[in-house]
Amino acid sequence: MSSRIVLRALVALALAAGLAGCNPPRDPGFQGWVEADMIFVSPDESGRVTELNVREGDEVKTGAQLYSVDDDLQQADLNQNNATLANARQSYDRANSLSKTGSGTQANLDAALSALRVAEAHVNTSQTRLSRRLGYAPVDGAVQQIYFREGETVPAQRPMLSIMPPGNMKIRFYVPEPKLPKLAIGDEVRVSCDNCSPDLTARIYFISTMAEYTPPVIYSLDERDKLVYLIQARPSRPDSLRVGQPISVYLNAKTPVADQR
Repeated sequence: MSSRIVLRALVALALAAGLAGCNPPRDPGFQGWVEADMIFVSPDESGRVTELNVREGDEVKTGAQLYSVDDDLQQADLNQNNATLANARQSYDRANSLSKTGSGTQANLDAALSALRVAEAHVNTSQTRLSRRLGYAPVDGAVQQIYFREGETVPAQRPMLSIMPPGNMKIRFYVPEPKLPKLAIGDEVRVSCDNCSPDLTARIYFISTMAEYTPPVIYSLDERDKLVYLIQARPSRPDSLRVGQPISVYLNAKTPVADQR
């Protein structure tokens, strides 16, 4: 009787093992996060912010005015250069008239023409400096962060605000060395995150050629297993993700996802 019980137990274990072998392996995925390449907008010269036309989170189009910075110094410089240009133009006209009547020399005319061209260049420079006291959006995107408010002084070439174009969002994750040969530029991967749409995907555009956290030069077999490589991918639906959000990446879209709990 006991031998029958043992035999039944062995048969049950064999059936259980067989059924377990029929279940496909579940993919644990790779942990990663969402990042973005921000576009920073800054004035060429320092100044006090006189007007701020956007708020954080606003969607902006290319060419939209974002802010203005006080232009007193630039306007004064333009006025001075305009006065110099007027004098240079008068000097050139006088030298040209004298040259036509034979009373002036070609050298004087050439010098007056050169001074006129320099004065025109200075006016053009002043006009450019004045126009750049207004900040415009260089790309389409969402305003992510504003670093200076109205009344504050922004230093030269310091970011006034940052814009995130949707196409600049990226997913970063690491894969171990044995998985690296299975990946190629252009491969599509599956992306999963909390409360996200189940059909999110991304396309690989960068595979690092350098290992992260590199161990000593002499590798053991165990240490080689710890080598990981950075992978970056562009999400197909960037509007469904947020910068800094943790995500899971699955290389095979058909492999069942392992329980993350």
